Amino acid sequence: MPKDVILTPDGLLKLKEELEQLSTVKRREVAARIKEAREFGDISENSEYDDAKNEQAMLEQRIAQLEERLRSASVIDASDIDTDVVSVGSAVNVKDEDTGATNKFLIVGSAEAKPPERLSNESPVGKALMGRRKGDVVDVVLPNGKKRQLRITKIDIGLK
Repeated sequence: MPKDVILTPDGLLKLKEELEQLSTVKRREVAARIKEAREFGDISENSEYDDAKNEQAMLEQRIAQLEERLRSASVIDASDIDTDVVSVGSAVNVKDEDTGATNKFLIVGSAEAKPPERLSNESPVGKALMGRRKGDVVDVVLPNGKKRQLRITKIDIGLK
């Protein structure tokens, strides 16, 4: 059973655009490559044909993956985001208690994560921040193994 994919409205739009691009333009390009490679003769020893068929298989796999993500997607509404508690869709300002460095993170679903600005709610930092409030200090073990204490200084709605 596939897990729910949490998306922002912007993330939903980007997935739909990518699916449309792959389903139309890219499929036609790959089909043209296959047709051209067939014209070279014996396909059993034709590397261009093999490459084009491999590209077609990867393309179809990506299209199926995007379709599945869209089927199981739940879209976050900005009006559902509470600025008292960190949740998916929150923009969170934090201060590192050791170094004094400040960062701002947008908490998103794993399908949209692009560290370091857009953190997945399943990442170590995202998971530690979820459900916390302004002023809370969270202990985080970063992917590189370092431990950090982050103080939440501000929580905003991160969606447009």
